[in-house]
Amino acid sequence: MHPDAIRRIPPIHCLAAFESLARLRSVTRAADELSVTPSAVSHRLRQLETQLGVKLFARSDFSLTPEGAAYLARVREGLLALQQVPGAAAERRSTPLRVAVTPTFSREILLPRLALFRQAWPEIELVLQVVIPFTNVTSEEADLEIRYGPGPYADVEQVRLLSDEVFPACSPQYLHEVGPLGGFDTAGDITRVRLIRSPLEPWSTWFRACGLNLPEPREGAQFNDVGLMLDAAACGFGVTLLRRRLGAAWLDSGRLVRLSPRAVASPQHHHLCWRPGAMERWECAAFADWLRQALGPIA
Repeated sequence: MHPDAIRRIPPIHCLAAFESLARLRSVTRAADELSVTPSAVSHRLRQLETQLGVKLFARSDFSLTPEGAAYLARVREGLLALQQVPGAAAERRSTPLRVAVTPTFSREILLPRLALFRQAWPEIELVLQVVIPFTNVTSEEADLEIRYGPGPYADVEQVRLLSDEVFPACSPQYLHEVGPLGGFDTAGDITRVRLIRSPLEPWSTWFRACGLNLPEPREGAQFNDVGLMLDAAACGFGVTLLRRRLGAAWLDSGRLVRLSPRAVASPQHHHLCWRPGAMERWECAAFADWLRQALGPIA
């Protein structure tokens, strides 16, 4: 290797400090692990950022910047390679992480992005399990949980992941059956169609935005899963309230058509929740940081 290339490689004690701090999210704990002082950890991090010319941590809670997350994956690969003894059988240990997710969020939001997570954190073995929205009941204990509802929740620590807007939609066939519906903002239009019901997305949100004093419908098909509700609408069951981000696939495919240019903020949100102390585990912190960055700003 050319001497100039060697000089561009950061010192290994700086890389070790960065990896430890990203995993433990505490200067004190990283210092204890590395058997140095907290100020030494801070100095090593500043040295590394100066040499790289990028900021690795975004905030005082040691969440990573996008550049920091990408570089951490490379640092871990390098440190892992250096631990391998030539001639010895390679033993790659994985760290399990159990995440409970609501069904439609998992299918439409999480799964399409998981390949990127596996690339960034190949040492984490992700185990997904389904949680029923609003009940927050899982079949097994989970390390992290994505809940759907108004929040906040008293029994866990949490961060809001995703907010959304809703608007009415139905299948092209059903719209042809009932005829033009205008902006779907009058009592006349609303009362002459079948409304698909769900406690996950009450119609009162839309009624209030339109200035209508209408009660929550008591008749019509009802579902406790957003995906099933949208599938029912695509099959011609009636008109549903569609979440802009969660229901994008139904609109993009033409299975559902939007009935109004108006969109209303939903009172329901997706939250990432965890028991106190869980974020001290590096794999939980890594998934939380990655997921927030993958979803982007809260709508």
